[in-house]
Amino acid sequence: MAMMKMKINGYRLRALLSTSLSSSPFHSVPSRTFSSSSFENVGFIGLGNMGSRMANNLLKAGYKMTVHDVNCNVMKKYSDMGVSTKQTPFEVAEASDVVITMLPSSSHVLNVYNGPDGLLQGGDLLTPQLFIDSSTIDPQTSRKLAVSVSNCILKEKKENWENPVMLDAPVSGGVVAAEAGSLTFMVGGSEDVYLAAKSLLLSMGKNTIFCGGPGNGSVAKICNNLAMAISMLGLSEALALGQSLGITASTLTKIFNSSSARCWSSDSYNPVPGVMQGVPSSRNYSGGFASKLMAKDLNLAAASAEEVGQRCPLTFLAQNIYTEICNDGHETEDFSCVFQHYYSGKSKRN
Repeated sequence: MAMMKMKINGYRLRALLSTSLSSSPFHSVPSRTFSSSSFENVGFIGLGNMGSRMANNLLKAGYKMTVHDVNCNVMKKYSDMGVSTKQTPFEVAEASDVVITMLPSSSHVLNVYNGPDGLLQGGDLLTPQLFIDSSTIDPQTSRKLAVSVSNCILKEKKENWENPVMLDAPVSGGVVAAEAGSLTFMVGGSEDVYLAAKSLLLSMGKNTIFCGGPGNGSVAKICNNLAMAISMLGLSEALALGQSLGITASTLTKIFNSSSARCWSSDSYNPVPGVMQGVPSSRNYSGGFASKLMAKDLNLAAASAEEVGQRCPLTFLAQNIYTEICNDGHETEDFSCVFQHYYSGKSKRN
């Protein structure tokens, strides 16, 4: 029964993707070229640790911004800077050619788009030509929203834009890259629209990668973070075992980094305190990518695997480990803390 349910859900997802691809107006005219010249007014919703830095880089690039956040103090900060602030997402949409969202979860994104005074509450007539969601959410939600947006029409048609369109464009690089404007964008949607939006994205990042149709940017993001989590767990397990058997983490790291075990977790983000400077493990796992965020992304990966009936045993194991780490009170520490708090690994000094 469970396997049958997973297969049915898999069929539903494939049907949704097929509907998304076939019903979107930009797929019926593959050769259409979209211009970015009309992206003068940019709306931004979600001014947290990531969003505020992305919005700041857009301001530096000279875009005229309209912003919204649920935090009144943040809104006042931008208002004091001379940036137009609005009380609702709908008001942001009415003032913008393109709207970017950077929000914590799928439920937040759905509320901003479909909730009271949401981006799509104008009925079938919308002002923005383009919606870009840079939140890390499940691909199914990204695809459903892309269909909803493409089923609307523009209040005012400009150049080749006949209908509003949506890109899912989650990012990699964290707060440091958001501050420096060096994020990597993983983009799903129409390739023509991606090309039109590329200069806008490069005002906030240094790399953009087109991933395919609607939702594929979200797919890329959760798969990237899944691989990152599993890699960190594997490395931490090997280092902790090596310590227990009498070899130092520094020696093992040198071996790994000059052999087939080399990976980003070992040569750029080592989890052992004292082995590498400038990484979270060197400062009691502060900063970096919080374990609660890794747990959230693993939940997305696990749910997506179940949706399509894909066998992913390591996904569920990683999900359980990071859930345990968070439940034990380490949710705000960097995800590399699994070395110390799950595997009981020791610092270089011990």
